Amino acid sequence: MDDEANQRNALAGIVARWGYNVETAADGAEALTKLETLNADAIVTDLSMPNMDGKALLARLSETAFPPPAIVLTAFGNLETALETVHKLGAFWFLEKPVQPNALKMILERAVEKGQLTSQTDRLERELASRGSLGDLVGDSSAMKEIFSLLRQVAATKATILITGESGTGKELVARAIHQHSSRHARPFVAINCAAMPESLMESELFGHEKGAFTGAVDRRQGCFELAHDGTVFLDEIGEMPPNTQAKLLRVLEDRKVRRLGSTREIELDVRVLAATNRDLRDGITKATFREDLYFRLNVFEVHLPPLRQRRDDIAPIASAQLSDLNKKHGCKVTDLAPEVMEAFLRHEWPGNARELRNILERAVILAGKGTITLEHLPRGFAGIAEQPVARENSLLLQPGMTVAEAERALIETTMRHTDQNRTRAASLLGISTKTLFNKLKEYGASE
Repeated sequence: MDDEANQRNALAGIVARWGYNVETAADGAEALTKLETLNADAIVTDLSMPNMDGKALLARLSETAFPPPAIVLTAFGNLETALETVHKLGAFWFLEKPVQPNALKMILERAVEKGQLTSQTDRLERELASRGSLGDLVGDSSAMKEIFSLLRQVAATKATILITGESGTGKELVARAIHQHSSRHARPFVAINCAAMPESLMESELFGHEKGAFTGAVDRRQGCFELAHDGTVFLDEIGEMPPNTQAKLLRVLEDRKVRRLGSTREIELDVRVLAATNRDLRDGITKATFREDLYFRLNVFEVHLPPLRQRRDDIAPIASAQLSDLNKKHGCKVTDLAPEVMEAFLRHEWPGNARELRNILERAVILAGKGTITLEHLPRGFAGIAEQPVARENSLLLQPGMTVAEAERALIETTMRHTDQNRTRAASLLGISTKTLFNKLKEYGASE
């Protein structure tokens, strides 16, 4: 893209001789029109052009999910322009005119490689989504496949999204998937739990404060919105936010500006807001605990996660994905679930949803250590089954007269034998840190 026809055609000829298919445009507006039907691996654009200049073009392209890497050319090159173009506008690189062909060739090769890699990654992610996964979200049910399709559509937009569903259904995973598949994926994702913070600290946490703004404010601090500039803020359990803070949040959403506590200066921000709740906010509006205007501002688009008991087809793929993660976490080698365990999982109502499933699996993985998870590794009374004693190759014999230290050593040594000397898993079974276990073994002369 260059408004000077001679320079545009000359550069296009050079790039074409390197073996590339080349399209040209006289300004950003013409480029956008062509890019609607052109799958470009990279773009080379002048900064100063009529109608729509290079900066405006890059700003428009940044709104798409996967913009092609951009190499920016300018006759007025300086460090400030370079930093603004590369870092703020997302350009791949910056070159001054007159362009040195060898430098452009090297940078263009790298830009095209990046563009093709991004395209391949996008294609693979789309394939995975059709197979029942998106980011860390997993599911084979028709409900989850519809959600995956919906998330891919809304991720590419700037819309504020309200994520609803029972506790433990995976609302934060949805928020992270939206962020990861948006044009902001390389920028910060900042999450805050509105239910876990005292009202007195919430405003400072969200919007920041100046030194001396209140007792204990010993220095200036940026809030979550500032930290998430150009990225995403996730407000979990938004229904628990105090009314006073709701009013200030509404103003930030409307003005796209924040003012730190104790400051008179407003700071302009570009932040996408995602919110989640396990409550019915419309009921909160009726009871005057949640602002109606904030509800409509947040609920530009709603994504509802059904509870796990309503999508039992997702239990097996979620369990499979969690087993892989838990094996890495605890150093175990569990391969699968016994058929009767999966039957119990399908019978269970899962009041704690996917979070409860992970907790049950984590306990079972630690107890099993390797091989297959069986009914004996499940908690007492789970899904109506009686607790069975865990089969152990080693038994612990406690005798009257043993000291506490002797009993502790016997327990640790027995647990180490049971876990095949796996300290991570043994520490989990014993309920102590790996550092504490290491120190105990060192005392017993078994640190190696």
